[in-house]
Amino acid sequence: MKIVVFGLTVSSSWGNGHATLWRGLIRALDRLGHRVVFFERDVDYYAHFRDLRALPGASELVLYPDWTAARERAAREVADADVAMTTSYCPDAVAAAALIAERAPAAKLFYDLDTPVTLAKLAAGEHPAYLPAHGLGDFDLVLSYTGGAALDALRDRLGAREAVPLYGHADPEQHRPGPPDAHFAGDLSYLGTYAGDRQNALRELFIEPAKLRPAQRFVLGGSGYPEDFPWTDNIFFVRHLPPPDHPSFFSSSRLTLNITRADMAAMGWCPSGRLFEAALCGCPLLSDDWEGLDRFFVPGEELLIARTREDSVAALDLGAAELAAVARRARERVLAEHTSEHRARALTELVRGIAAPQRAAAE
Repeated sequence: MKIVVFGLTVSSSWGNGHATLWRGLIRALDRLGHRVVFFERDVDYYAHFRDLRALPGASELVLYPDWTAARERAAREVADADVAMTTSYCPDAVAAAALIAERAPAAKLFYDLDTPVTLAKLAAGEHPAYLPAHGLGDFDLVLSYTGGAALDALRDRLGAREAVPLYGHADPEQHRPGPPDAHFAGDLSYLGTYAGDRQNALRELFIEPAKLRPAQRFVLGGSGYPEDFPWTDNIFFVRHLPPPDHPSFFSSSRLTLNITRADMAAMGWCPSGRLFEAALCGCPLLSDDWEGLDRFFVPGEELLIARTREDSVAALDLGAAELAAVARRARERVLAEHTSEHRARALTELVRGIAAPQRAAAE
């Protein structure tokens, strides 16, 4: 199967959650015998922090300066594709969607990796630049990183003919327990790009516990943090952590914190890929709470829930054996249900479900 994707970025993990997800999914698709051609506009922001130059196997990364330069190549690739897909925050999503509709490959998909953000913008009267003006009705299928009520909203508000979840995931070949690194060692870690709508939760669940436990070590990794961030003497900062370093980061933590962005937490059913990565690395999970979280992990058994600073401190006080048991159960759950290969197989089954009626109609 040939899959053509017009996306935000796969080449740089700097300041975005898309790249790591795409890398895992493409590796899994490659192992299943499929080929991906990924079109990414070559913007300075990502070029300066590029940490991937080529895709695995027969898959190909196409970096292009602007849509005019890319269109001829894109048209050729789409013309014989089994799947053509554009995504949220792709800078040329609208032009790519028009091309996909014109060339009519076997399956036309839109993948919203930011559905709560999309819906929040619409509710505020803003039409996201990555959405066609007339909505999503031209696509055979809309994939959403978020499940639950978001799927109904994509159908009701944007005209999606069918909307199904394709949740986050992690690749066990890339994320697995490893030797700890003293540079990343900590009692509680947090990995995430700075976002203002996560700041209140980060303060309550990470910064305030650091103040309450000055003898313990807290490690924060991510980009975009402002100079006036309320650092404490026991919070240690890792400015940028490329994906190859994620396993070492998580394997060096007694416990790692997950915080969901406000729009995503409010809508629920939107697990961060970091949850699955950390679980595969054998790190116990401490997460904020939101609707649907228990679909992915059993609270109290496979991960711990933090709503207040006291919850974070209580988790820090758990013994090594109890934390290890939580981590073991979480890893088993991800291996059973939430790997990149699980998502790749789900995607290919969905595409086959589209292709079969199309073939029947052609006959």
